[in-house]
Amino acid sequence: MKLPEIEILDEKDKRLHTISKDVSFPLSKEDKKRINDMLLYLKMSQIDKYREQYNLRAGMGLSYVQIGIPKRIFVVVDETDENVFENYVLINPKIVSNSEELIYVGEGEGCLSVNREVEGIVPRYARITVEAFDMEGNPFTIRVREDLSIAFQHEIDHLNGILFVDKIDPKNPYKNAENMREI
Repeated sequence: MKLPEIEILDEKDKRLHTISKDVSFPLSKEDKKRINDMLLYLKMSQIDKYREQYNLRAGMGLSYVQIGIPKRIFVVVDETDENVFENYVLINPKIVSNSEELIYVGEGEGCLSVNREVEGIVPRYARITVEAFDMEGNPFTIRVREDLSIAFQHEIDHLNGILFVDKIDPKNPYKNAENMREI
């Protein structure tokens, strides 16, 4: 497989704090190709052989704003079994409900735009329900939990101009951890 040419913005780039705009349909050919390239890039980043060959950091999600385009589109590639992947494409996503239970990633969240280790936790809902559109403009609703819930919330934050590091209290990076479940 050939790695798609995708340039991911670094956290220092002010464009990452842009609030993305809603997308209208039909999608352009360029957008469809870009979405498929993003999915392939993420998949390859999760396969050891390609990660080493192309010197990639493993990534699960990527939003349009991370490639410099402030449109409300994100993709998530979830490895459900070894080298078996489930692809998610969400356009104009909105969280319509969430659990009361909060969770956080024990080893800390990561981001393809943040090229450093970050201490601290980001409170996330354990379960969310999201309304969005697929690539053809069809509306759908999806309920996700645990890792996928975190990934979806992380990417929706990107669409709202928020990086996960913005949500960590610099004075107390593990603030309220006792009120959340570690995953």
